[in-house]
Amino acid sequence: MNPDTNFSIRTFIGGYDKNFSYLITCSATGFQVLVDASIELEKFSKFIINSPLAILITHSHNDHIYFLDNYLKAYPKMKILGYSNSSILSKIKNFIPLKNNQTLNIGKLNFKVIYTPGHYYDSICYELKPVLFTGDTMFVGRTGRVKSNKSNIKHLYDSIYNKIL
Repeated sequence: MNPDTNFSIRTFIGGYDKNFSYLITCSATGFQVLVDASIELEKFSKFIINSPLAILITHSHNDHIYFLDNYLKAYPKMKILGYSNSSILSKIKNFIPLKNNQTLNIGKLNFKVIYTPGHYYDSICYELKPVLFTGDTMFVGRTGRVKSNKSNIKHLYDSIYNKIL
């Protein structure tokens, strides 16, 4: 844990596309939240204190929501948060739609939602200062790709250069 923050982050890599998922714990309240459902629940289990309150979904590509049903079976009251216009996420139980520049409070943690289309039409980033969870809008060392029919290179450029940077 960084002494300048009121949270800790555990990073996990796995799933079928070697994605990152994160478990964030509020130091003040013990509340926990996950970022993306890319990793098997068993990898998180020993680090979960109580039932996680939510999963923050960065976008609805299958590799980022693949294990979502498993998480909801284990934690049926857990909220699923993602972009408001996501046609895939809006059909999921416990979905809470988010909009650009919305503030989200979980425990004593304050997230800012940043709509960052380009890699996918429903991509969003979550800012928890000083950290930014980008999903596939940015990869380690480079920008995300535009390889699906709901990707757009001009939108990705705008998201990276005019919103994130």
